[in-house]
Amino acid sequence: MITRLAISGYRSLRDVTLALGRLNIVTGANGSGKSSLYRALRLLSDVAQGRVIASLAAEGGLSSTLWAGPEKFSREMKTGRHPVQGTRRGGPISLQLGFSSEDYGYAIDLGLPPPSTSRFALDPVIKVEAVWTGELLGRANVIAERHGAHSRLRESKSGTWRDCAEHLSHFDSVMTHRADPLDGWELLLLRERMRQWRFYDNLRTDREAPARRPQVGTLTPILAGDGSDIGAALQTIIEIGDRDALADAVADAFDGASLDVNDRFEVEMSQHGLLRPLNVAELSEGTLRYILLIAALLSPRPPELMILNEPEASLHPDLIAPLARLVTKAAERCQIILVSHSSQLVAALDRHPDGWLVQLEKQLGETIVMDRTAPPWKWPSR
Repeated sequence: MITRLAISGYRSLRDVTLALGRLNIVTGANGSGKSSLYRALRLLSDVAQGRVIASLAAEGGLSSTLWAGPEKFSREMKTGRHPVQGTRRGGPISLQLGFSSEDYGYAIDLGLPPPSTSRFALDPVIKVEAVWTGELLGRANVIAERHGAHSRLRESKSGTWRDCAEHLSHFDSVMTHRADPLDGWELLLLRERMRQWRFYDNLRTDREAPARRPQVGTLTPILAGDGSDIGAALQTIIEIGDRDALADAVADAFDGASLDVNDRFEVEMSQHGLLRPLNVAELSEGTLRYILLIAALLSPRPPELMILNEPEASLHPDLIAPLARLVTKAAERCQIILVSHSSQLVAALDRHPDGWLVQLEKQLGETIVMDRTAPPWKWPSR
């Protein structure tokens, strides 16, 4: 389980360090930084996929994602006695992302490239990376590090450092190019964990949604991010997952209704009083979205971390309480970070013993975490 998340220099997240628990509820007003926090987690996951540079480019490049305010706020700026203005920079321009758990931690520092005439001169550069054991980076617990093109690994038995002969390109991470079963098995383990993080923020339910189309079904223990394999995912839960939990979740939300999957892997819902089941094309957007959430949260192969972005979107208020019960049940099997606008959903989850509320607020353009003491964190130096 991730216990600490750190983000520096990304959009409105000038300097944020969070302590995380089993069930984390991120909330705040529009523009408070919820989406930035979600995107930062996406970028961390993209490091393990080898596409963090491409993801930053898709967001408009490093320059458009960097914190746009001053490096630091003086007391006079915060009180309004002096206008907010740039100050003499004390450190390099950088975007830093990191996390740690009880066993391993990882951090990456991305910066601007040196001046060049290349058409790719605006591509961000990986300046520094570090992998360590435990929650907090220290001099004695680093097991892999990278500075510029140079990287090295610590031998697990002897504790001595081994320099890697092959230099890394500025866009290649140690997580993808130094992880192997022999010399970099800790990196390999951590990389595979990060690759298994699951994100759900694009569960389409419109009339042209992939979930409404006939499918070719194969065993599907993990619902796709767009919900395109919903029929196969539900059938997989029925056959090798918690069939009773699925039936209970549907009946809880839809007053005794039940789901079935036909031979074309189309979802069908039977409801009391109807003479035939409704097929997936007939279901409302809210009903289909809730069924997609059921398939995601009752996965027979739960990840270590699942991130849900505004799962309450398009749901009727009567479905919020069942959704809260579904999320808390899923949190028994995996760590969850849920971003939400719904005060009803936030309140229901915050009352849970494992609920951990992260309230965000914007001050002078900067995202602030309210009523939480930031845990200790140390970034690797360039």
